[in-house]
Amino acid sequence: MSPPPPSLGRGRGPASRTFDEALDDTELAAARTDLTRGRWQTARALLARTGDDWDRRAHRVTVLAREPHCAARSREWLLAEPGSADAAVLLALALVRRTLRGRGKPARAREACRRAAALLPADPTPWLGLLMLERALGTEDRVVRLFEEVRGRYADHHHAHHLMVARLAERRADAGPDPLHEVYDFAGWAAEQAPADSPLAILPVVAHAERYRVLAAAGHAPPDPAASGHWTGGRAGQVMKAAFDWWLEWEHDGHPRRLIDLNYLAHAMVCEGRGAEAAALFQRIGDQVTPAPWSYPDRDPGTAFRAARAGALGTV
Repeated sequence: MSPPPPSLGRGRGPASRTFDEALDDTELAAARTDLTRGRWQTARALLARTGDDWDRRAHRVTVLAREPHCAARSREWLLAEPGSADAAVLLALALVRRTLRGRGKPARAREACRRAAALLPADPTPWLGLLMLERALGTEDRVVRLFEEVRGRYADHHHAHHLMVARLAERRADAGPDPLHEVYDFAGWAAEQAPADSPLAILPVVAHAERYRVLAAAGHAPPDPAASGHWTGGRAGQVMKAAFDWWLEWEHDGHPRRLIDLNYLAHAMVCEGRGAEAAALFQRIGDQVTPAPWSYPDRDPGTAFRAARAGALGTV
């Protein structure tokens, strides 16, 4: 990776509980339900079908790992299949999630991630687990190194880039608005490095939302994002237009995390006052609201989403 990202800041709080992280992946939702009922075989078949679609694998593993009994089910799976890389990575991510909730030991989670990585060296998912852990607990240098481990295995890794943008946005939280902040440079660089059809084209939009989150929390931006002016400067406007134009040309109905991108993009269009563009995006999103960025800086995401959608669609 060149240039390397600069040093980074602290982690984020928990995600909203009103949102289904499975998004529109019905197979994933079914496998998660079976985990809650004590059956890991559906998850086994799901991950076997996922193969080396690394973005989809990461999405499915991280969502399954949130199930409260995932660690126990994964250990049962490993007893039945001691060499299973799928079972090992699921256990690793479950231990990462447990640690991030304050209920597990970081050393145990790290070791589980490294065992999973050894079983399938090409898989970036165990390294994503380590990145998630160190994003909250680790040093700046370690976060950067782990991001490089993920990116070295899959350069366009969606989840890893989002984690890096969120962390970078927290740099210099008390410095106030800065159009040259490093998070914008990193996001722009990542978008430029990615293939033309990569959803990382939306990353600069994500960077603007994440930086707003930090500025608003520090008192440097108004609590109403649409009134903040954060999305209406010259550079910001160019970024938003480019991202929307990319979506019109390259929309990928099959990307597992596309609804996250669409929520960021719809939020940006609302904040920029581009009602027609926002309406088109809300039509695609339907009811699939994501906590970020509608919860920023401290709002109920469902309420904020519904109000913005109603305004864009002309129903208020």
